[in-house]
Amino acid sequence: MSITQSRRKFLASISMLAAGTALPSSAFSFSAGRQKLKVALVGTGVRGIGFWGKRLVDDYGDILEFVGLCDHNPGRLGFAQDHMQVACDTYTDFETMVQEQQPDLVIVTTTDSTHHQFIIQGLDMGCDVLTEKPMTTDEDKCQAILDAERRSDRNLIVGFNYRWSPYMTKIRELLDEGAIGTVTSVDFHWYLNTYHGASYFRRWHGQREYGGTLLVHKSTHHFDLLNWWLQSDPAEVFAYGDLEHYGSNNAFRGDKCRTCPHTDECDFYWDITENEHYMNLYVEHEEHDGYIRDNCLFRHDINIYDKMSAQIKYANNVSVNYSLTTYSPFEGWRIAFNGTDGRIEAWQDIPWMDDEGLSQDELHAMEMSQEGGQDLQSQPIIVHNLWEEYGTLPVSFQRGGHGGGDKRLQDKLFRNPDAADPLGHTAGSRDGAMSILIGVAARNSIESGEPVRIASLTDLRPRVKKL
Repeated sequence: MSITQSRRKFLASISMLAAGTALPSSAFSFSAGRQKLKVALVGTGVRGIGFWGKRLVDDYGDILEFVGLCDHNPGRLGFAQDHMQVACDTYTDFETMVQEQQPDLVIVTTTDSTHHQFIIQGLDMGCDVLTEKPMTTDEDKCQAILDAERRSDRNLIVGFNYRWSPYMTKIRELLDEGAIGTVTSVDFHWYLNTYHGASYFRRWHGQREYGGTLLVHKSTHHFDLLNWWLQSDPAEVFAYGDLEHYGSNNAFRGDKCRTCPHTDECDFYWDITENEHYMNLYVEHEEHDGYIRDNCLFRHDINIYDKMSAQIKYANNVSVNYSLTTYSPFEGWRIAFNGTDGRIEAWQDIPWMDDEGLSQDELHAMEMSQEGGQDLQSQPIIVHNLWEEYGTLPVSFQRGGHGGGDKRLQDKLFRNPDAADPLGHTAGSRDGAMSILIGVAARNSIESGEPVRIASLTDLRPRVKKL
């Protein structure tokens, strides 16, 4: 097989992944001397240069190569190049990078509100695109992305990793098997602690013009899981939300943690100088764009919600009660599926249910780690059928890399795209759209006080998927 044929086969695999079609058994079959996939990265923050940067270089360097890095901050670009250990060119202009390097795949890890810009440009310029979640931050940008993919001959993949966790997968398998009959309602509650939850309010995520509120930035993970578990699109959303803990809701505030005069009295004081990686990536390059990584949690320009709840009605008539708390004393989640024949309960990191003796910052660090983290023997899922005693199903669980989902996602995309995907783990543009549209609808509902129909936001129409 020629180099050109090999690359075409590689790209065809990516396209079929995004489209959700069957994959050829021989895809991604590379040998020494054959051409590698040309990858360009735009957005050199911690997620970009780590999970979508150095990890790809270290684990998939035999089948791909970075041909360009792009960011509006030239200082971070230099650090990214050193951190990833790549010799590719760097750019502050995305279009120039794509024109000069002609990448096969563009990876987008910029601020959420700019995802659409690079997704659309990448597709229009003939590249496949892989974007970090959320796909974008509002309905108009979402429609523009959908239009761009339709007019191009390329595809968009959304990097949802939670789907790939064995624990999340077992929930989907139980539902597909009809373990509790037909699902009728769901209670889903996610708790962010005062370590992780607070961090969103320090960063650009605290302003809705950049992150679209946490109903879009964070909850898109959770909404995607719901859509995937239930195999249905959302139809209507009604929501409540408010800002009552962070932002202006404090008697004092400072410029940033490093220079704050209230460090002795602030329970949320965070010393960024103890984190060498953040100092080198962010603090050393503030002069270029003014971005402050250790901003005050109580600054007045924070305008997102810190408590959120939503009622979601699905096209298959399932009703979901969802909530997100950002200042919980612990971090974890719990879910219950009610069905015609019983109930499934699942959870992770609820302290009185999981006695691991780990601190909240340790738990978060292990979840985000790409080193594998702590392997747990099992984590329970409770299945309770009507008229019967409940059963406890032990499920293998890995702490690191978002429950083991990170590695499985990237292995599927880059190493084994020809492997069977019977549960549809790989997410395309429709999945990305339907996850963020729940958050957008919830945000619009909070502001209007009225329920919002998903069909009113874009030209996508909610549907029930066939198993």
